[in-house]
Amino acid sequence: MLDGKRILLIIGGGVAAYKALDLIRRLRDAGANVIVCMTPAAQQFVTPLSAASLSGNDVHVDLFSLTDEAKMGHIQLSRVADAVLVAPATADLLAKMAHGLANNLASTLLLATNKPVFVAPAMNVQMWLNPATRRNVATLREDGVTFIGPLDGPMACGEFGPGRMAEPSDIVTAVAKGLASSGVAQPLAGKHVLVTSGPTREPIDPVRYLSNHSSGKQGHAIAAAARSAGADVTLVSGPVAIPDPEGVRVVHVETAQQMLKEVQAALPADVFISTAAVADWAVAAPASSKTKKTRGAPPPVLKLVENPDILATISKLSFNRPTLVVGFAAETDDVIDHGREKLARKGCDLIVANDVSPAAGVMGGDANQVHIVSADGVESWPLQSKAAVARQLVQTCAKLLEGQRP
Repeated sequence: MLDGKRILLIIGGGVAAYKALDLIRRLRDAGANVIVCMTPAAQQFVTPLSAASLSGNDVHVDLFSLTDEAKMGHIQLSRVADAVLVAPATADLLAKMAHGLANNLASTLLLATNKPVFVAPAMNVQMWLNPATRRNVATLREDGVTFIGPLDGPMACGEFGPGRMAEPSDIVTAVAKGLASSGVAQPLAGKHVLVTSGPTREPIDPVRYLSNHSSGKQGHAIAAAARSAGADVTLVSGPVAIPDPEGVRVVHVETAQQMLKEVQAALPADVFISTAAVADWAVAAPASSKTKKTRGAPPPVLKLVENPDILATISKLSFNRPTLVVGFAAETDDVIDHGREKLARKGCDLIVANDVSPAAGVMGGDANQVHIVSADGVESWPLQSKAAVARQLVQTCAKLLEGQRP
């Protein structure tokens, strides 16, 4: 019913929060991957540990948590989900949503999301019937928010009337129906997308290595975008300081040899996107102990050997070659010309060429300007966020798989 869908569940602070634990279990039973955010008030009724145990994911609680922000920023958290579900949705949360307030993590996520939002209200009957709440509900309905309930029934406070949170099983059914009818695009559903990301590290000795400045942000964004498009995604990542994308199978490696081995092991794939900045050379014989500097002695001489060419290897497979192979060309000059040359030499279907010269300030940053080089010509995209580049590239790949021109 919700196979492969990622649901961001925001638990509000009300007595009905205890039902959210059963809701997590039922969402998972329906095939969803549940990411939980709890308001401070919600933690007075249920614990983050309980929600984490049931969801199998970390629970997010604090807008200013250094740990959470390092692992997944609040903007990204609101975007990786297929839908946002607020249950219970208290009168306070509905008011924050209606007026665009963002003074805690939950309300910030709701303001930042661009995905379908479902709310399951739960509050005292008089709070639900209050004119202020009615105005907020009308505003939210106009904004496209889907309401599930509330139901009539006895309240924890002893009163009777509308305000009870809908039953968890009914909420799951409503979310599944809502997503099905909303036409959430899944152009890569049923496809396997294999992505490489980040740098590789080639050891010199146990404490030193050859590498580059790749942050992995573009590759990880592509993996996340492919997952949002419905693909089954495998990400083979070199060492990076950013979190793994949600819902993606991630294999961590260090060297180019390890990356090639894991890429080959992940085949077959429908699409291979080689985003990683793989080191061209490795040290032929890394030292087994730290190389010491000796006064008066010349610096050590490093004998280098060529690393495997992962993109060319996969592009030229006679068996198990992905239908679509996409490479990246990070260049400091003559970007398009080098991209065309690389396309011919590597044997891939597309080259995404970008300028990584110091003046461009792209490598390690959050924005990118790329040129899509193919046998049909060059399409230049404007400077935009790496997440936007990722979404546009995934859409291009989906069209090519369907036999359309990008």
